Amino acid sequence: MRNVSTLLLMTGHPPGPLWTGRASNRAQWLLAAAGAACLALGIQLAVDNSWTNGIVPLLMSVVGCLAAGLLILYGTLAFVHVAVTVDSEALVVRCGHIGLPRRTIRLAEVVSAEFVPRITPTHWGGWGYRWRPEKGTAVIVRRGEGVELRLDDGKLFTVTVDDAENAVRVIRAHLRALAR
Repeated sequence: MRNVSTLLLMTGHPPGPLWTGRASNRAQWLLAAAGAACLALGIQLAVDNSWTNGIVPLLMSVVGCLAAGLLILYGTLAFVHVAVTVDSEALVVRCGHIGLPRRTIRLAEVVSAEFVPRITPTHWGGWGYRWRPEKGTAVIVRRGEGVELRLDDGKLFTVTVDDAENAVRVIRAHLRALAR
């Protein structure tokens, strides 16, 4: 395997990102609002009730609303958008506003890259970070185009991202350079 400086000399690319892309799903904000409403309900139940009708049912309601609200909020805000970066060493996928979950795939582990013009959440079981035994792993934030990588262990990784065709071109160029 060649080192990064040799690869940079061979490809003529400076260090840093060679390609960046994003994909967003504004519909996820509606689900985030539902999560915020659950949180607000839990807080309102905790603050405004006299707690005289039984502590256990009220406590269960408060904890349930707070837990559901936090889970919905994290689950939706983490997948409102995805940012994908390809540099001379790896493809990095960062989800949501804080970049978690994050997946880094070294280009040396990639066997092939394919442009997929139509990816739908229903094929993967919904939005988010998905795993299907027959399809591999995916980050799905919206329907539309994406990148599918076949890794050297035989597994697939798919991500929905705008301008996926150019991402595939960049990855394939680096795969050819790594093969030399």
